[in-house]
Amino acid sequence: MKKIRLIASLLCLIAAFVQATAQQNYTIIVSLDGFRNDYTAMYNTPFFDSMAQQGVSAVMMPSFPSKTFPNHYTLATGLVPDHHGIVANSFLDREQGKYYSLGDAAARNDASFYGGEPIWITAKRQGVKTATIYWVASDVPLPGGMPDYWWNYNKKPLLTFEQRIDAAIALLKKPEAERPHLIMLYFEQPDEVGHHCSPYSKETGKVIEQLDSLIHLLNVRLSVLPIASKVNLIVTSDHGMAPISPDRTVAVNKYLKPEWIEKVDGDLPGQIYCRPGCADKVVEALSKVPHLRAWKREDIPSYLCYGTNPRIGDVVALPDAGWLFTDKVDFSPGGAHGFDPTVSDMHVMFRAIGPDFRHGYAKTEKFANTCIYPLLAHLLGITPAPCDGSLNLVDDLLAK
Repeated sequence: MKKIRLIASLLCLIAAFVQATAQQNYTIIVSLDGFRNDYTAMYNTPFFDSMAQQGVSAVMMPSFPSKTFPNHYTLATGLVPDHHGIVANSFLDREQGKYYSLGDAAARNDASFYGGEPIWITAKRQGVKTATIYWVASDVPLPGGMPDYWWNYNKKPLLTFEQRIDAAIALLKKPEAERPHLIMLYFEQPDEVGHHCSPYSKETGKVIEQLDSLIHLLNVRLSVLPIASKVNLIVTSDHGMAPISPDRTVAVNKYLKPEWIEKVDGDLPGQIYCRPGCADKVVEALSKVPHLRAWKREDIPSYLCYGTNPRIGDVVALPDAGWLFTDKVDFSPGGAHGFDPTVSDMHVMFRAIGPDFRHGYAKTEKFANTCIYPLLAHLLGITPAPCDGSLNLVDDLLAK
């Protein structure tokens, strides 16, 4: 019995040593909302270019729909929106009799909408500290708990971008026992400028170049920390951006009869909640409309990984890239996202530098953003929860 206890004690010591060793490095992941993969080719981005030369670069595909809240929560959980439940930026939950909208603070903070296990909960359960600065759902009181450090997106004014960098650096200056090993940092640009001015505008180019300088500043400040050699920096995004204009719309009311519809939510994709027995009529009415594909929920193509969650509309209407499913005609040309994630306009940049990543490696195959969660778990030395992503699809990015 004493020998068994001794062996058990040794195994615990070994496990603790392995975890401590795995945790020796720190990771900051930055999401630049709406950052198309090809922005680095379209505009002057010397720091992002240097990240590709010094570390790793890749093209990442969003999950469907290529919207902000669904994809940021996918990055955090490794689950596609169909599985974690945030199936769009807004949707109807008939089972609960509730409506979710990112613009409704009460709904956004309702934990019942969020499924899966975000990385900060996985880490907390395994004794690893984390911090989030405005990451989607990290300020929601989920059953597994909150990050060790987090900022409330409902508290205004928001920190400026420079203040967010200050906050991240301050976290890494904490005593070792209090220091988070993962910091998830969110910036709402260039999404805002892309929506208003299109991805091809001078205004967007100016913001892209400002963001490049901003992340360079973050890296400079990381480089002078005592733990600088132990810090990984990842920069990526949730979705891309495609140009739109008022002359590229599919009018909802032109094709759908009011008696068929309970609610039409969103223009990209359109979530159509039908009255009983009317879904087939809706699909038939939309089946021959140019620049639009429409499916009953159960018939959505498998490659979109979408259609099993009851929060999804009875019919989903997906316009071609650059088109909207809307009756609006008075909007200005700009940009939008939510399109098919295989469309290149929706693809996003992935850059990473640091001790756990290869040097000067460009990944040739695109990968799905569900892989970020198991990648972060690996960098933290923790066991991931079951998810839709796979570390095997991105382990070529890692230093051997």
